[in-house]
Amino acid sequence: MKPTDFAKALSRYLSIYLPGQRNVSPNTIKSYRDTFKLFIIYCKQGCDLSIERLCLKRIDEPLVVGFLSWLEQYRKSSIATRNQRLACIHGFCRYMQIEDPVALLSYQKLLSIPLKKAPKPMVHYLTPDALKLILAQPDLSKASGRRDLTMLSTLYDTGARVQELVDLKVRNVRLDHPPILTLTGKGRKTRQVPIMSNMESLLRQYMSETHLLQNDMQDRPLFLNRQCGKLTPKGITFILNKYTSRARSLSSIIPDNVTPHVFRHTKAMHLLQAGVNLIYIRDLLGHVDIATTEIYARTDTELKRKALEKAYPDLVTNDLPQWNQDESLLSWLNSL
Repeated sequence: MKPTDFAKALSRYLSIYLPGQRNVSPNTIKSYRDTFKLFIIYCKQGCDLSIERLCLKRIDEPLVVGFLSWLEQYRKSSIATRNQRLACIHGFCRYMQIEDPVALLSYQKLLSIPLKKAPKPMVHYLTPDALKLILAQPDLSKASGRRDLTMLSTLYDTGARVQELVDLKVRNVRLDHPPILTLTGKGRKTRQVPIMSNMESLLRQYMSETHLLQNDMQDRPLFLNRQCGKLTPKGITFILNKYTSRARSLSSIIPDNVTPHVFRHTKAMHLLQAGVNLIYIRDLLGHVDIATTEIYARTDTELKRKALEKAYPDLVTNDLPQWNQDESLLSWLNSL
């Protein structure tokens, strides 16, 4: 069967344009691939369109809007996920504007489909006592417990995303003065994060025990699973859930849902509460825009209270008369 123009264009976009000309990361390509996989499933199941005959001119505004509604209603996707899928389709349309200028108007109609406004999620973070309690749960008499403590401490101390922690290799760790970790984040952007002396000592002990300080270990993952393979984000989440469940049984200060990203939020909030400038927090977290980091300043109500107390003039008196001493008022109330 002769391939359709949509099949050819999508294949070039995913296999040539994105990795070759845009140099995007494999995770980004996977996100685009999954979006179009769902889109094709919708076309087949929801619109009874034959995949073998799905062409570019059939991909119009009503079809894409129907796909977005299907994601929310049938797949129960969140607004954020719906917007992310739409952003992938927008990216493909921008590519096709140049590749297929004859259908420019059609692609611009697709690009005009707006992202849906979503409520901003609350930033969840741990108090210092809650964090200490979680980090006290690993059994340090076992090698797996020592690995877990080092891994979770690294997750907090560096403010790393879970994928950044997974991708850490031995060569990304420098224990000589000044000790730093090199993290690779979104868009393959790298940043160097200083680590504190306690964290440096913990990493040195762990790497010495696991023989990762040898020269031939430079390309090994820093944290391995029991099968000596690379840990996955789901694996790290499983380990964290195990220790948070134990900590929650000991104290009510542990929130219900503690994810690896909560550790990242916790690091940012603790730095902010310690008076660290937002610029440094932005660089530590690898944010492109300072506006992304400002969410932590908006979240911390205690910092707002202290700032208001410093600036608030003492104009309102707390010396108010007692209403129950007003006999006429009491008589009127009793008459109601």
